[in-house]
Amino acid sequence: MSRQQLRTGDVLDGFTIGEKLHAGGMASLWRVTKPGIDFPIVMKVPTILDGEDATIIVGFEMEMMILPRLSGIHVPRIVAVKDFAQQPYIVMEYIQGHSLLKTLDDAPLPPDEVARIGAKVAVALVDLHRQNVLHLDIKPSNIMMRESGEAAFIDFGLSRHLALPDLLEEEFHVPMGTGPYISPEQVLHNRTDPRSDIFSLGVLLYHFATKVRPWGLPRFNRALRARLWRDPVPPRKLVPEIPPWLQEILLRCLEPNPEKRYPTAAQLLFDLQHPEEVRLTERAHRMEQSGFLTTLKRRFRSAAMDNQQPQEVGAKPATSAPIVLAAVDLSEGMEDLAEALRIEAGRVLHFVPGARLACVNVLKLNRIALNYPLDAEGHNIHVSRLVELKQWARPLGLSAGEVTFHVLESPDPATALIDFAKSNNADQILICARGSSNLRRYLGSVSSQVVAQAPCTVTVVRLRSSNDMAVEDVAEQADEAPAAQA
Repeated sequence: MSRQQLRTGDVLDGFTIGEKLHAGGMASLWRVTKPGIDFPIVMKVPTILDGEDATIIVGFEMEMMILPRLSGIHVPRIVAVKDFAQQPYIVMEYIQGHSLLKTLDDAPLPPDEVARIGAKVAVALVDLHRQNVLHLDIKPSNIMMRESGEAAFIDFGLSRHLALPDLLEEEFHVPMGTGPYISPEQVLHNRTDPRSDIFSLGVLLYHFATKVRPWGLPRFNRALRARLWRDPVPPRKLVPEIPPWLQEILLRCLEPNPEKRYPTAAQLLFDLQHPEEVRLTERAHRMEQSGFLTTLKRRFRSAAMDNQQPQEVGAKPATSAPIVLAAVDLSEGMEDLAEALRIEAGRVLHFVPGARLACVNVLKLNRIALNYPLDAEGHNIHVSRLVELKQWARPLGLSAGEVTFHVLESPDPATALIDFAKSNNADQILICARGSSNLRRYLGSVSSQVVAQAPCTVTVVRLRSSNDMAVEDVAEQADEAPAAQA
């Protein structure tokens, strides 16, 4: 994996690197040009080579999966995508115009202007949701206003495509989003509800109308959770000139319960475009936040929702399929076992139509000593493992929707695999067993622990002394089965 530090004037895959437009914690943006492309383009490069944040890597993987599947004026045109095998990047249209971040300086805006901006963003949301994508990070800096007047979304690193596996949800069980704009469902780890984008847009419009963020700038999970039960100060109390119809729209967008929000972005769009048609409820005339009893009921409801699985809280993904987890050992000397595991994975997928293969490798962390993100050659270890996983699976010839790749980081590989299988409802685990030894018999092995504690069928792949593959199926209730010797 040869990666280069980009500099102005360099040429990468035919793209001439221009000035650096942005350098952030997640990625950098460079102006680029290429013969035959007659519109302005930029190259987005993840900031991962010296970092330790696995979410950056997985988020960039999601963006590479989602952006090429999108079309229309409300997203940037995609030119090229390159994965982590060498220099990862996304080349896309440079949207000429301005982000809504600058508009915040002019708040509070007149009600008609708030509705005009909201309608443009709602149009873009309608188009995005029709393409089965939830943005899940709606905020001023991620909304560009084109010179022609349309709103366009950028930065899809936290997004969800309902017809594709959600790598972020499968690997990280923490709220994903930007503090002031994250929806109650996202706080509860549910990334499947389009109404989350409506909530985030409501936060943005509330800020435009009042110059105040409805829940401030929460920095910790406890502050984030307050939006599950506490409603914001009514906008008309902050800015009396706000008309009842706009307060009705804002507070409906910001309902803690998604069932009480606008069901679709299209319905929100209609109200923003036809304020005289907005049906006013008690929200429109509210001048105080909800009382103690209402807030208490919401807290009880949020506690009940917290105990549900994420998919029970809101809308379900558009597609589902059996998940086969392949625990791939990429250690030196394990090449024959890795090959045997790939053969078994191909056999299982052949007999389970529609199944998805989740290729998992665990990067073992030290419990006491320091962990370094780079290897001796200066390569990011997490990225290297990700590339090796993809190389391992390539002979299977699976499409993007049929296979996903996950590098987990844990001091306990067996527990990491078991937790991943539980949280993602894996239907079967394929795992290799190394040769036995006195030490392994005494300490136990990863495969034996997985067999004993996995919530699903486990298939243990071994090598005979003749290097022929042997496969052992273990009962679905693994704790009732004998532990595999590894």
